[in-house]
Amino acid sequence: MFHNIFQKLVRKSKNKQKIKPRIIADIHEKDSMILAELKSNEDVELEITNLKIGDYLIGNTIIERKTTSDFISSMINRRLIEQLNQMQQYNQRLLIIEGQISSIFEKDNNLHPNSIRGFILSIISNYNTNIIFTTNYQDTANYLITLAKQQLKPKTLFSLHSRIPKTKQEQKQYILEAFPNIGPKKAELLIKKFKTLSNVFNATEEELKEVLKNQSKSFKDILNY
Repeated sequence: MFHNIFQKLVRKSKNKQKIKPRIIADIHEKDSMILAELKSNEDVELEITNLKIGDYLIGNTIIERKTTSDFISSMINRRLIEQLNQMQQYNQRLLIIEGQISSIFEKDNNLHPNSIRGFILSIISNYNTNIIFTTNYQDTANYLITLAKQQLKPKTLFSLHSRIPKTKQEQKQYILEAFPNIGPKKAELLIKKFKTLSNVFNATEEELKEVLKNQSKSFKDILNY
């Protein structure tokens, strides 16, 4: 009887000492709604400090967050280039672009859509920095929480974006995974069906539906802006 009681006390003690994943946020993010979301989540530990590089630090991943309007302005004034260079000090780098992706291709930006596409691809290939497009602050917060939780799990390779691709086949998949809602499986299926990136990009919406289903329209919309 006494032995069983002791075991229960040990279990309770272990549960209390459960390690929470930590998210470090730059003090300049203190007024964002993202921090309110992170503070209200009991599964993570939030630390607010003065980060010299990036907006968030999770494990060895440095994260820069831009709204769609910030992304365009920092692209024009080259501030983002400076930030990407600074982020090279970290092993893992992530750029979050928050907002409606279509807004970065609006004519009011005075930038040719292909210039924006080229810049996005340059971020991925030349700066080895992954990109995530989020819809709003809640979506951003959920990505940060998920990433923090993954830090406590054994490392598994679930996407080519966790390493620099070496073969031509991997490079094609790497580029396709940069598009919203295109994960490793869909990228692999697209390559298998269309063989080349050129064929993928030139495929009709109807042809893409076999792999992308109802996401084929949004994929074509990005290519045609």
